[in-house]
Amino acid sequence: MNPEVAVKIFEAGKSAGADFVEIFEEETRSSSLGLKDRQIETATAGTEYGIGVRLLYGTEVLYGFTSDDSEEALVKLVKTLAFGRIAAAAGAEGSAARPFEFAPEKRICDYNFGAYQDPRVLGQAMKQDFLFRADKAARALSPKIAQVGASVTDSCTSISLLNSEGLHLEMTRGRLRVNVNVTATDGTERLTTHEAPGALGGYELLANYSPEALATECGERVLRMLDAGYITGGQMPVVMGNGFGGVIFHEACGHPLETESIRRNASPFCGKLGEAIGQPCLTAIDDGTMDGVWGSLKYDDEGTPTQRTTLIENGILKTYMSDRVGAMEVGVERTGSARRESYKYAPVSRMRNTFIAPGKDTLDSMIASVDNGLYAARMAGGSVNPATGEFNFAVDEGYVIRNGKICEPVRGATLIGKGHEIMPRISMVGTDFEQAAGVCGASSGHVPVTVGQPSIKVDQILVGGR
Repeated sequence: MNPEVAVKIFEAGKSAGADFVEIFEEETRSSSLGLKDRQIETATAGTEYGIGVRLLYGTEVLYGFTSDDSEEALVKLVKTLAFGRIAAAAGAEGSAARPFEFAPEKRICDYNFGAYQDPRVLGQAMKQDFLFRADKAARALSPKIAQVGASVTDSCTSISLLNSEGLHLEMTRGRLRVNVNVTATDGTERLTTHEAPGALGGYELLANYSPEALATECGERVLRMLDAGYITGGQMPVVMGNGFGGVIFHEACGHPLETESIRRNASPFCGKLGEAIGQPCLTAIDDGTMDGVWGSLKYDDEGTPTQRTTLIENGILKTYMSDRVGAMEVGVERTGSARRESYKYAPVSRMRNTFIAPGKDTLDSMIASVDNGLYAARMAGGSVNPATGEFNFAVDEGYVIRNGKICEPVRGATLIGKGHEIMPRISMVGTDFEQAAGVCGASSGHVPVTVGQPSIKVDQILVGGR
């Protein structure tokens, strides 16, 4: 973004009476290679470019975007957004357009570590070996393995962020994610499971992921579940496994702790700051500063430095995740949580790396404390209503707990409840903390996030059966 063009945009926005003007220019280059049924099924690469302009009138947001980077098009975009406000601003005392002074020190946030390998110059070839190795490892487990899918996807995003408060920030973000899906059948039923780790970085990350290990983990899990019986549902204690088990906290509690929900009075946690919402064993954190982690970023999509935000500490609600508008409306500090999928979206408060912090209990002690219940070793997808916290999540891998021991595998289990009601029932928190990569969709699009937790015990939750 030429600073002289930026000044024209700021002048147009200020002349229209805007309190704040922001320019978000972005170019993303991405590519993906996918395998299915022992052959390459997809090979894609693309570049997307555009500029988003945001005008704030107090906490009212006007947002538009274009792929035309000419000064004429961008000024026209501002005038279109502010249509109806320009005449009012022109009639206001002292509102005549004045030259806008903009001479910030440009900040650069780039990959400055030697290991980073730019995916834009390495091409697709090195992905192919990874995919076929995963396919071979999964199929070697059993004749019941009916299908294997695998993919490697990368992106490299360059951003220029400028605003009327004098910010000029240049950012580069690269991410890589692998995915392995394994399907098994016994001739009458088919089950599928997957693993999809990802991280912030370039192609050096492929060395961190073993295709054989990922495929074997998926294959062994799906074979266990294929032979399993179905669970009998009801209210019972549940021990939830680490890593992706944190998806329930993310969905049922994380979204209601964003100021985007709080400011709309669409959260069960409105007005609860300083109150106990869980037992003392529960601490929950959203951290954007974790090196190389999938959901991390040094600056958020408004240019605010990210931070480690303690949401719940020893059961007490401490704060919310906030962006500029949410912080103003709710009356909290900005936490560097403003995020957007691309230049097509205005930023709002979103999660980054959200997790339940490690506790002091062991998985064995949790299992031993349950007479009859469920061990949800791995969670799958589900749905949630952020306004009420009501959720319904499938269990990908589950086992009956009987007399304090893990017994036979069961399938068909779902966990049903409300996040704010479940949190006070978390009575034990483990030491075996893990995180898992994911993609979260909300009003500002789909963004990379991680979920996480150690193993936890929920004293009672409704388990749905077949």
